Amino acid sequence: MIFSDFFKALGQIGDRRFLKVLLMGVGLTLALLFGFTVVFAWIIGLVVPDTFSLPWIGEITWIDNALSWAVVPVMFGASVFLMVPVASAFTGLFLDRVVDAVEAEHYPGLAPVTPLPLSEVMVETSRFLGLMLIANLVALVLCFILPPAAPLIFWAVNGLLLGREYATMVAQRRLGSEGAAVFRKKHRWQIWFAGTLMAVPLTIPFVNLLIPILGVATFAHLYHRLAR
Repeated sequence: MIFSDFFKALGQIGDRRFLKVLLMGVGLTLALLFGFTVVFAWIIGLVVPDTFSLPWIGEITWIDNALSWAVVPVMFGASVFLMVPVASAFTGLFLDRVVDAVEAEHYPGLAPVTPLPLSEVMVETSRFLGLMLIANLVALVLCFILPPAAPLIFWAVNGLLLGREYATMVAQRRLGSEGAAVFRKKHRWQIWFAGTLMAVPLTIPFVNLLIPILGVATFAHLYHRLAR
């Protein structure tokens, strides 16, 4: 049944409302990562001296420029791990648009929901971003320690986090925070499995940018199926 939820979401991926949220989330993510790169390179330029001398070598004048340029490939590599959690967090800001599109297409006649206050959305999004970043950095360290288990670690960690967050985001629209917690606890294994299904494509470049949209849409279908 979870696969049915996923394929329903996938069948709607061309919806212009989905694409609009995708473009906004990815655009904000790229702007944030670019800003971090510029600021980090600027800080290195301030901290590292323009010139210094080494014994038997003499004066070196290029090290600050070299380190500043070295930030670019480092941030590019880091973005492979940071892109998804950051994009997921930004997508959380536009969650209602995705779920509204799913419900309008597949569940007409539902009672309207009251959108969460912007302040609550921002707090929830910031919390999710911090949790995702910390968890992925821990998972990255574990992947270096246990290379053969790297995919399993990545999928398990992100599956747990994505499942928990998406289930909460979707359910609390109609059940409130307390009701969403009860829903999540009651269906925790299905939620984790669905989250893992979302986490597996995260290792595929560019495809992983679609996962926040597909994840939210899949969990919208999952919620309405289980709520019945």
